[in-house]
Amino acid sequence: MPAHFQTIVAIPVRDEEQHLRACLAALAAQTRRADAIVLLLNNCRDGSLDICRAARHAGANIHIVGCQLRGDDASAGEARRLDFEKECGIAPGGVICTTDADSVVPATWIADILADISAGADCVCGMAVIDHAGGADRRGLAFDDMREALLLGLQDEIAAMIDPDPFDPWPRHQQHSGASIAVRAEMLRRAGGAPRVAAGEDRALVAHLGLVDARIRHAPDIQVAVSGRLQGRAAGGMAATMTRRLARQDQLTDETLEPTVDAFRRCLIRARLRDVSRTGAAALAADLMMAPAVLRDALRAPYFGAAWAAIQRESPILRRRRVAFLDLARETRQALALRDELLAAVDRRPDTALVSLRHAV
Repeated sequence: MPAHFQTIVAIPVRDEEQHLRACLAALAAQTRRADAIVLLLNNCRDGSLDICRAARHAGANIHIVGCQLRGDDASAGEARRLDFEKECGIAPGGVICTTDADSVVPATWIADILADISAGADCVCGMAVIDHAGGADRRGLAFDDMREALLLGLQDEIAAMIDPDPFDPWPRHQQHSGASIAVRAEMLRRAGGAPRVAAGEDRALVAHLGLVDARIRHAPDIQVAVSGRLQGRAAGGMAATMTRRLARQDQLTDETLEPTVDAFRRCLIRARLRDVSRTGAAALAADLMMAPAVLRDALRAPYFGAAWAAIQRESPILRRRRVAFLDLARETRQALALRDELLAAVDRRPDTALVSLRHAV
């Protein structure tokens, strides 16, 4: 059974009367109820406040925080950051879970998160399952999503073989969605709190936690339903991306994707970096096309995650490239071939570390 953690759910809300009842009903139906739900109402002008008050009157342990964000602060990113800050004060030793007001979490959402936290995770990322209902015009959008997810999944499976993470074993996913992220308050404080960004706050938060070596679990069994609405509350968010892609397919795929050869190189170097005393810093610096002194400076960082981030910034061969939609099929074929070759290499030489098989392809 998971250890008991004080569990607080954070939800930023902005004019969400259409979805908010379903969101709060799902939280009320949890097999392991939250100790408190903090609803940060950001510039609401509809009936969201009345819905929150009704849920509180019905018995839910709801804290309603109203705010009027102005100028550059009037963003989803700032609203979620403020919500996290509020929750850290309520549960300094607990677990902060966040979801979106247009999401519906499964009944075991909190229980499943706490099971992963009890197993050693500092942060648990669930999956957002988008409702693409709406007719034939959504089929192309769903198909493009599936194609991107296939390539990302193959590249991540390769990374899990080359550079395994004991706290994030395969199978896993690589989504970082505000629809389902949970983090231990202590780890959030170590990272200096949630980063201040206007958009993309979910990905920024997970990247920020990685800088201080948070143990991040990407749990494929935690899946949250998210509305497929096309008029979102955040500029540059998921709704804006879907609207743009419905009109015309983007030239480039999601920024998390890179050419398969680049992804392979990245995980090989990361694995070598974990044991740089054995592989040799001078040889690694040469492979990274970095001056040895620059690599040594990066390795002085207090956390591996911070060192890895610095090396990725400095190394020209680790500079990220985007994948064009036109090249997506080719990159997927390459990832399939690489994955299968690595699996075959393991079958042939089961006692050999996969990082030593970097010339298998």
